[in-house]
Amino acid sequence: MKRSPSVQPDIATLFIAASEGDSNLYYATRFVAPDPFIYMEVKGERLLVMSDLEMDRARTQASVDRVLSYSELEKQAKAQGVKEPGTVDIVNVVLREAKIRQLLVPANFPFIHATRLQELGYSMKPKRDPFYERRVIKTAEEVRHIEASQRATEEAVAAAHATLKQAEIRGEELWLDGEPLTSERIKKLINVKLMERDCVAQHTIVAGGEQACDPHHEGSGPLPAHRSIIFDVFPRSAGSRYFADMSRTVIRGTASPELKRLYQTVKDAQEEAITKIKDGADGMKIHQGICTRFEKAGYKTGMVDGRMQGYFHGTGHGVGLDIHEAPRISRTGSLLQEGHVVTVEPGLYYPGLGAVRIEDMVLVTKDGCRNLTNFPKVFELD
Repeated sequence: MKRSPSVQPDIATLFIAASEGDSNLYYATRFVAPDPFIYMEVKGERLLVMSDLEMDRARTQASVDRVLSYSELEKQAKAQGVKEPGTVDIVNVVLREAKIRQLLVPANFPFIHATRLQELGYSMKPKRDPFYERRVIKTAEEVRHIEASQRATEEAVAAAHATLKQAEIRGEELWLDGEPLTSERIKKLINVKLMERDCVAQHTIVAGGEQACDPHHEGSGPLPAHRSIIFDVFPRSAGSRYFADMSRTVIRGTASPELKRLYQTVKDAQEEAITKIKDGADGMKIHQGICTRFEKAGYKTGMVDGRMQGYFHGTGHGVGLDIHEAPRISRTGSLLQEGHVVTVEPGLYYPGLGAVRIEDMVLVTKDGCRNLTNFPKVFELD
């Protein structure tokens, strides 16, 4: 998939980063490396500068126009009078030849390189994300990658729920194989299942009871019976590097009427929000609609005894090469466009009662959206 470089020929785009951790750099090059390298877009040409170690792999794998040798450019820098050339000196060799003095860089561009470039007379313009605006509109191929990650996620969560069903209820805890069933055991099961599908998960959430009332608590210790347990699983494919994201809330045991009502309120709000998603829809209005619905149902949001309760996070975010990327469905919001992949994940959190969060991923279409999530929404596990 060829990506057009900077449109202004007198301005070069410059990255100095490791593409393993920089999704914009990976998007531009389709090349994964754990160590920083140089990428430039110069007068319509996309260039990589690679060490001898990575030259052959880059020429085979990277979707760029040309791969330059770092060591060869280093020799040129020395010939130009630089005794011990550093990374910026290598960049300078290329840009001097192209007669370019203006640079467009990502907002997280390394400060140490920026100061050196300015010392050499370059003017620099930082750009916030989305650095490549076209990243937010997913191609059919990108959607397939996201769906593949989602199918792996669903298989892993299905295995985890099956294990919960096998558990025995002893008092207020779930037991399995003669010992308490813990969050750690279930997270390990999920993560191993994902690895078997060539996906890697970090910070998987399996949080029950009071822990679930903190939306980002990953969960620890014995899982409770008769209380809600939130699963939030968001792995990245090791092959395509695209993420998936899904949340489900379940209970093993007897749900109180109050907890059943909490679950149904969140589920109804989530499903109504999905019906409002389409090209041109306002993410801020969709989020506000959920807030209003919760308030009308009697679920207030605010600080109580030093803890936030109610609904105090956004409704959704973009998913792709990053787990959180543009656009947003939140109080700040974004206008949705055909081709966006976004989550829809309202939740309610009340210490003492419990918490519920339900999350699907959808692809925005011209007249609505297509749900990329096939997993059922079942609260009570038999």
